[in-house]
Amino acid sequence: METSPVATEDRPRCSPAPPPAPHSEARAALRDSAGVGLAFLPLGLAYGALVTQSGLQWWWAGLSAALVFGGSFEFLLIGMVAASAPLASIAVSALLVNVRHVFYTLSFPLHRVGGRLGKTYSTYALCDEAYALTTGERASAWSSRRILWLQFFLHLYWAASSTVGALLGSFIPDRVTGLDFALTALFTVLALDAVRDLRGHLATPVLAVLSALFARLLFPGQMLPAAFALFTAALLGRRLATSRTPRHA
Repeated sequence: METSPVATEDRPRCSPAPPPAPHSEARAALRDSAGVGLAFLPLGLAYGALVTQSGLQWWWAGLSAALVFGGSFEFLLIGMVAASAPLASIAVSALLVNVRHVFYTLSFPLHRVGGRLGKTYSTYALCDEAYALTTGERASAWSSRRILWLQFFLHLYWAASSTVGALLGSFIPDRVTGLDFALTALFTVLALDAVRDLRGHLATPVLAVLSALFARLLFPGQMLPAAFALFTAALLGRRLATSRTPRHA
């Protein structure tokens, strides 16, 4: 039995789903970043208080948080600025502390960010928390707008909380302790989330932990670059070993 052409044309055709609206992408990114934003609050308050207690003006906190956006390096930077350290020393310290971002680019989804301006800002605003949130399996389908909004919100959280911390720094009593541990706690939570996303593939985090332990024992004064070097060598060695393993049909 032949199908009538008219009946065929009358059938509803499935049209592709429309792209999500920009405001919905922003709301989704706001939800994605909310947990990290709460963790940024005590960190920013501690950083802002450190700025004022170091003898710098309060606006240094917001300005450095917005322009440098270097996380742990900003804590180091304030002490170096207060001590009038040479620019060369500051530059070398920035390279050593933030060299990990070179490794982040190997798996950060920059290829999904559209436009030259978007890629430029995404590269500038890349931080540990943005990397952890965007490289998991849950974020594999995120759009360019969602990634950029996420990074913008993280940037905003840090700059705003640092400014508030500088304004309120003089009211924080000296007996308050533990704010400096917030950074360690945040990275611990991010690491646990990353391990859960691996779903049984624990070789990579095990190599990372072993690299850190060996670097701590063998190179205590240069632990960070030594740990990255050992971890990179371990990953390359594992890659060579797996590529030479014969595959069975």
